Amino acid sequence: MKPRHFFFIVGLLLANVAQAQPAERPIKIMVAPDHADWHYKVGENVKFTISVFQNGNLLKNSSVRYEIGPEKMTLTKRDSMLLATGTTTVEGGSLKTAGFLRCVAVVKVNGKEYRGLATAGFEPEKIVPAVENPADFVAFWDQAKADLAKIPIDARLTLLPERCTETVNVYHLNLQNFREGVRLYGILCVPKKEGKYPALLKVPGAGVRPYYGDVKMAEKGIITLEIGIHGIPVTMDQQVYNDLGAGALNAYPTNNLDNRDRYYYKRVYLGCVRANDFLVNMPQFDGKNLAVTGGSQGGALAITTAALDPRVKWLGAYYPALADMAGYLQNRAGGWPHIFDKNNPHHHTPEKIKTASYYDVVNFARLLQVPGYYSMGFNDEVCPPTSMYAAFNVITAPKTADLFLETGHWTYPEEVEKMNNWLVQQLKGM
Repeated sequence: MKPRHFFFIVGLLLANVAQAQPAERPIKIMVAPDHADWHYKVGENVKFTISVFQNGNLLKNSSVRYEIGPEKMTLTKRDSMLLATGTTTVEGGSLKTAGFLRCVAVVKVNGKEYRGLATAGFEPEKIVPAVENPADFVAFWDQAKADLAKIPIDARLTLLPERCTETVNVYHLNLQNFREGVRLYGILCVPKKEGKYPALLKVPGAGVRPYYGDVKMAEKGIITLEIGIHGIPVTMDQQVYNDLGAGALNAYPTNNLDNRDRYYYKRVYLGCVRANDFLVNMPQFDGKNLAVTGGSQGGALAITTAALDPRVKWLGAYYPALADMAGYLQNRAGGWPHIFDKNNPHHHTPEKIKTASYYDVVNFARLLQVPGYYSMGFNDEVCPPTSMYAAFNVITAPKTADLFLETGHWTYPEEVEKMNNWLVQQLKGM
């Protein structure tokens, strides 16, 4: 894949906060570690069972190839074989340090390839971050927030009648962000019934797209604000976003990476705080109950927002990105957008490595003081579990890890339901 198209394509893959399950296919290749909980001790050997199914039955005499290795790193084993009975067990080896070992298997049937994987965790709770924690990290962000506070909110609301329901008003909102001329756009959903309500900020996954707001959560009696991050209206035709994603906003996660004051995500992180500035000043806000949630890039933004803004009382994050991005510099998987992997040697400069440390989710996770609910899986190939655990392990605030082990960069409906139920319970004291 050409580098200039990488972030645009990934952005399309991450288009929703909670990704849909992969589509069912006629051939299913299942890979499973020999521990039901997928957890192992460092030094303990893992075995992977590879099975190929057609119409619910094992597919005999199928030819499979497989590879095993630490996620995103050099393979330790590669082989192929004929599955006379449709299933086999292979030795996966072990790890000498805390981390994850992945087995990927591929079978070709009738000219089409089918793929499955499983990832064994070796004492992941002992993973230690690779990223530097700058001595002036807190001072840098305190100054950034102080500068933001000097900028008027200048909120502008446009009612979207076609999106309103009997009980919820829906608006296109835009605010003044961290400097004059830089705007923040989103979809605001407000219960129509007079009263005071808790508020939920919804922060987006990677990419460039329109947004529609969370009417369903608003119908539960919660003000919701779903924001975009690029300073453009979020109600335009999809083709506009496609063009921007392939053009001006392509590869935005590395824009000005060599300068901590001009890096793209500075506006993004401060924009999340600015969105909260608006929410807490709404006359309908109940004055105390504010939460933030998102997945992937949005999972990262949920954590950074809760760390930066003491008005946030709870956070919910699916598979957070931007975590321990420097992992690659220590020969292990780093977080999306994989800035420092071997395919991006031009980013391996002292300036870029230093800038990234001021925006790495790990360093925000260290500051969290509010309860968080974290939902993720071991098979995530976009946000490696090594990177997610590097952030999760440094959190000292109350935390719950809800593991859906076989999920990749997607969620089950039940997973989303559990997250939403948790957020409603916190916000409404249920």
